[in-house]
Amino acid sequence: MQPLLNMNNKAIIIGSGIAGLAAAIRLAAQGMQVEVFEKNAFPGGKMHAFQKEGFQFDAGPSLFTQPENIRDLFLLSGESMDDYLQYEKVDKSCTYFYENGKVIHAFAETDKFANELEEKAGESKGAVKEYLLRSGELYNNLGNIFLNKSLHEKSTWLSMAILKAITGIRYPYLFSTLAAYNKSKFKTSEARQIFNRYATYNGSNPFTAPAMLSLIPHLEQNEGTFYPRGGMISITNALYKLAQKKGVVFNFNTPVERIIHPEGRVEGVVVNRKNKTADMVVSNADVYFTYRDLLNQQPRANELLKRERSSSAILFYWGMKSENPALGLHNIFFSEDYEKEFKSIFKSGSVPEDPTVYVNITSRMDSSHAPSGKENWFVMINVPPNKGQNWEQIKLKARESIIKKLSRILQKDIESLIETEETMDPVSLEEKTGSYMGSLYGTSSNTKMAAFSRHPNFTSYASGLYFCGGSVHPGGGIPLCLKSAKIVADLVSKNHKMEAAH
Repeated sequence: MQPLLNMNNKAIIIGSGIAGLAAAIRLAAQGMQVEVFEKNAFPGGKMHAFQKEGFQFDAGPSLFTQPENIRDLFLLSGESMDDYLQYEKVDKSCTYFYENGKVIHAFAETDKFANELEEKAGESKGAVKEYLLRSGELYNNLGNIFLNKSLHEKSTWLSMAILKAITGIRYPYLFSTLAAYNKSKFKTSEARQIFNRYATYNGSNPFTAPAMLSLIPHLEQNEGTFYPRGGMISITNALYKLAQKKGVVFNFNTPVERIIHPEGRVEGVVVNRKNKTADMVVSNADVYFTYRDLLNQQPRANELLKRERSSSAILFYWGMKSENPALGLHNIFFSEDYEKEFKSIFKSGSVPEDPTVYVNITSRMDSSHAPSGKENWFVMINVPPNKGQNWEQIKLKARESIIKKLSRILQKDIESLIETEETMDPVSLEEKTGSYMGSLYGTSSNTKMAAFSRHPNFTSYASGLYFCGGSVHPGGGIPLCLKSAKIVADLVSKNHKMEAAH
């Protein structure tokens, strides 16, 4: 447990997304007075839920891995996680559907998954097991350091651990794309497509992103996929309750107007035209909007635009009239030409004609999420970020292609089963979650140096200002957002001790 800071120290956190909640808990555990300002009427940011006509939908993230990131927050706070949140490991991380008619179940048990790929696709089970072994080694030797430490602190690079990790990096991880690396490891297109898909976990293109991303399957296939009882909103609710228990004060429907930073030092924020003083500010808002709107620094904001934005999404929330036993909690319907799909998204900036479709059905785990005999479908495709496209027209075309694809593969008239519907697109994603251009993960990881070009968790522009969340290091997705909060808390503790020493 970190040393307690002076209780007179006050921290203000902008935004109560998952990283903002975690940062609030960690700073409160260090002994700080913490106040959170949130523009929405609820906590959680992207990770919230809504109900419609008897169906409950998780609005945002749907995959839960590395529950220890959340358990750590309860241990740090001296609370039992079981009193706030329960979860269970699922036996299949995903069910994959292909245009050639093949269906592959990604079983949680490695041997079972390897056998499935061998039996259904003709892939060597030895190749699958070897790949996942290497993925685990890469994550544990290098990923753990890169994801848990600031890459912009000299002390990180001077540690023996990182020097040892760097010397162990294999050539392909740095100089090969993920797709090329996977092509060298697997002989079947089915296996390659499964493992190429992991680039989408941070909104990137497997045909240009580095093979370093081959560490991502470790989280899902080696460590496991989990389901929080009640849905993903249960995670938000648990952390919100924990933060309140630790004395964190929340202000909803209260957007921050400006960060006060005279002479390069943060002194608080402006809310409702009133100054709120603080010793430090943590922005869980998109880093672009933080610079442009809260710091009034358009030139610095423009610098961020030199880095390619991550993909966005079109989402359909469908209440379905009947159940489909062929589907599990997580389901992927692959496009026939994966490379063409990503060229559309990242090269031409258009929505793919044949998109890969993700379908999440929490009523498979929680029967209360849909009326008896019915299902709640969270349907998503990857699309380019918003650059002024006609999204209403695009959504209609995407809906048509998705329904056509699902109907063909499942051999059912999907459209006739849709009882109720809500949608989301890059424009509404930006409006509701504050993600610039609707980019789900801030910037992409489509270059070898992408991990190093993400914005740091602090800035030389204003001391006392920190950043957490998916638009900064180490990246998007629940595990990385939670890790960004830990990095911020560690930086605050370190900087406080340095100030005390002087």
